[in-house]
Amino acid sequence: MPKRVLVVEDQEILREGIVEALREAGFDAKGAPGLEEALRLFQQDPSDAVVTDLRMEAPDSGLKLLERIKGTQPLTEVLLITAFGTVETAVAAMKAGAADFLVKPVNLGHLIEKVRAILRIRADREALERERERASYLQSEINERFNDGEIVGRSTRMQELYTRILKVAETPSSVLVTGESGTGKELVARAIHRLSPRSDDAFIRVSCGALAQGVLESELFGHERGAFTGAMRQRRGRFELADGGTLFLDEIGEIPAATQVRLLRVLQEKSFERVGGEKTLQVDVRLIAATNRDLKRAVQDGTFREDLFWRLYVIPLELPPLRERREDIPLLCDHFLGRLAQRMVRPRPVLGEGALKLLQQYDWPGNVRELENVLERAFVLCEGGVIRIEDLPFMSRSGAQADWFPPGVVPLRGAVERLEMEMIRRAMEAAGGVKQEAARQLGLKPSVLYYKLEKYGIPNPPD
Repeated sequence: MPKRVLVVEDQEILREGIVEALREAGFDAKGAPGLEEALRLFQQDPSDAVVTDLRMEAPDSGLKLLERIKGTQPLTEVLLITAFGTVETAVAAMKAGAADFLVKPVNLGHLIEKVRAILRIRADREALERERERASYLQSEINERFNDGEIVGRSTRMQELYTRILKVAETPSSVLVTGESGTGKELVARAIHRLSPRSDDAFIRVSCGALAQGVLESELFGHERGAFTGAMRQRRGRFELADGGTLFLDEIGEIPAATQVRLLRVLQEKSFERVGGEKTLQVDVRLIAATNRDLKRAVQDGTFREDLFWRLYVIPLELPPLRERREDIPLLCDHFLGRLAQRMVRPRPVLGEGALKLLQQYDWPGNVRELENVLERAFVLCEGGVIRIEDLPFMSRSGAQADWFPPGVVPLRGAVERLEMEMIRRAMEAAGGVKQEAARQLGLKPSVLYYKLEKYGIPNPPD
């Protein structure tokens, strides 16, 4: 369909010449001799672009037309025609919303090029507006359907993730959610379940990294009475509990080799036996797995079965680290502070400008979980209803990681937390990210270490 162009010019010969040239160039063009006629025609059929003289029956006729058009149809582009002596006025009109201007005498070939250029600008603006509307709609849908906005973010990376979640949820396929520690992998898994046809059935979660091999197999597959010391009764495993619903296996990269074999069989045959049992059980489970490790490298290293990897890697979803979507930090802060105020039944504090700037500059190795923990500590410790830079204990003014035990007097609880956090971080680095080894070095049970890693938002060290 040809683009519609309205030509407004009080000189009839010039007006008709421009209209005819535009029609020959493929545009749907029509003319008006002045302001009132132009407004009448524009109201009847809004044009995609308007070419107007700046001075007609009155010196400001072109400016008035520009204001009226932009007030009713902001996407319509306006090209001004002006005499040499009114160039400054034309520049001022461009600041008011005009797309471009031409100086008389008019070169018709140049005018047509200008019209095409401003229509390209309009097309770009329309595309941007459509994208904004789509993003706004998608965000409202996500906020409504994703547990009142538990997954927070409007950045491009997050919008792409939302779109994929909505598509994935409709299928029964296995999903592998990857991303650094604290990026919200479990929230994504829960969102997929809520949006799936299985939403009325159970969502069962297992933290694979926190359990030793024997305990993990019992958790996954259940056990019969007398299967091992302390097995005083039969117990159903998580696969049975999730039958008809969704099973979420967090830290899938930590599963021992022997358990990987049993898990592969369940994925292939939809059947298994309880530990110590002989009866084969059939289940219908949608599996979602998550890891912050590079499973492809683990396959190459021989620590993770390749056949199991491909069974899990049907639909991959990668969560971006917080440092790659910093524009979402104000939204996340607003979300967490609002939730904390409800939970603690306290007035919601204001986040100071300096504190917000620091939060946006920080690299967040623990990602969203670390941000939430930092805000909770700041919420508790701040005074006067304002969170200031001094209330952010683990960061310096430059946004880099602060010294792990800064000088000066600090609250005892905060000092103990800093010391504990640093010792755990160092143990994880020394153990190469192997949680059971780090727990042994610290003299902790693996389950206790796993809890503290989540509490402080400590990621696995880089390879």
